[in-house]
Amino acid sequence: MLSAPPPFFFFGGPLKLVRLSLTTGIFWANTSLCFTVQTCLASRQIQEINPVLLAMDPSTFIDPYLTPPDRLVLDNLLLDSQSTPEKPKSSGGTPDVPLDADATVSQLEAFNDPRHADFVPTIFFTWDLKDIKLPPLLDAWLLQPYIKAARSIVRVDTDVVMLTHLLLYFTTSVPSAIYLFRNFHWLHGVLHWIMQSYYVGTYTLMMHQHIHMGGILKKRNWWLFDTIFPYITDPLMGHTWNSYFYHHVKHHHVEGNGPDDLSSTIRYQRDSLADFACYVGRFYLFIWLELPTYFLRKGKTLLGLKAAFWELSSYLMMYLLWNYVSWRATLFVFVLPFLQLRVGLMVGNWGQHAFVDETDPNSDFRSSITLIDVASNRFCYNDGYHTSHHLNPRRHWRDHPLAFLRQKDRYASEHALVFRNIDYIMITVRLMRKDYDHLARCLVPMGDQIGMTHAELAAMLRRKTRRFSEEEIKRKFA
Repeated sequence: MLSAPPPFFFFGGPLKLVRLSLTTGIFWANTSLCFTVQTCLASRQIQEINPVLLAMDPSTFIDPYLTPPDRLVLDNLLLDSQSTPEKPKSSGGTPDVPLDADATVSQLEAFNDPRHADFVPTIFFTWDLKDIKLPPLLDAWLLQPYIKAARSIVRVDTDVVMLTHLLLYFTTSVPSAIYLFRNFHWLHGVLHWIMQSYYVGTYTLMMHQHIHMGGILKKRNWWLFDTIFPYITDPLMGHTWNSYFYHHVKHHHVEGNGPDDLSSTIRYQRDSLADFACYVGRFYLFIWLELPTYFLRKGKTLLGLKAAFWELSSYLMMYLLWNYVSWRATLFVFVLPFLQLRVGLMVGNWGQHAFVDETDPNSDFRSSITLIDVASNRFCYNDGYHTSHHLNPRRHWRDHPLAFLRQKDRYASEHALVFRNIDYIMITVRLMRKDYDHLARCLVPMGDQIGMTHAELAAMLRRKTRRFSEEEIKRKFA
């Protein structure tokens, strides 16, 4: 147990956090709840490799851990496709849901609207608010004060979970890293790296929201901490300073997986292990040079200089700590998370943009996909709605299911792809195995796809992973 409050307390607005926690004891109780969330996530990940779960047919299995919005979306799609013989029923504690599209849209609007009686903020990822059953005293004196105070701190009222996770990181990751540099132990180093490995997915998608929205906390009182904290936590999770912003916002979303996108998949055979290795290797070894060069080539000299400065500054920081402070602590606190994340980012991006339409690869509807799954949407801020994100990069994460349903007919007419019971990493794994049978069973058919046989769906997916020739690229991206 830590004996001093986390660094969070020394930035703007500490009185709100004092009122939020009421006492130091209650504050640490809340932190314990945060840690339990991550423990449950670890348990969930272990469950996902259970042979019984793996044996379930992804075309019929409805995961009871889906978020309520995901369940609403999935039930509507299943009704459209007539893939279930009867009206979808609730499971795993999920209440019966309306299947009328307009009613579902209205329900999701109320769910996200702080002015509506049905508004529900996200507090934790493991539990939905309705499932948190605390004794009345704890609910009245801990949970409700925390929610009220947190809503006054986060920029969007739904995003209490972001403060929950900031508290988690600044009471576990930061003190653990500091202690490793003060008193290194190999077991502590390994456990620290494992902890960061559990945190990094959720953290990265929180920062994904941060870089697109220019922050996650209210500008009044909290702008300084909102600006500074990524410089502390980013390297702990494997990110180099500001590189995520420059590569993702200023580069990837400008090029949109097109021919000038350094992380584009179109020049690769997306079910080839050799091509995938080249794709990861290029990013791993050369992105530090290629990204600044890209900006210079596009006439964006200042962006190029900034990208180079922050990337190289991060390398310099690790070099100095390795050589002049503690190479062992630097290895576990900074280097291993960095090496691990670089692979993870490319595995994820490959899965997000593996299926590219052979007719219109420049369409956001046809060059990215949508996932309805627990790992992407419950624990990673609706990252599964990747098409929705490309259609509007500044769309708030809680609005993706709503936006999807509003444009459902357009998704269908554009031949968009929607999968369930699979995440981006496992899409990449299945592609490396050329397991189009499994991928087709994960597909939720829309529009013309509904009338296709299983074999036709698998063949369609295979066509969309084909490498584009340079001649095709010139013609289709003209």
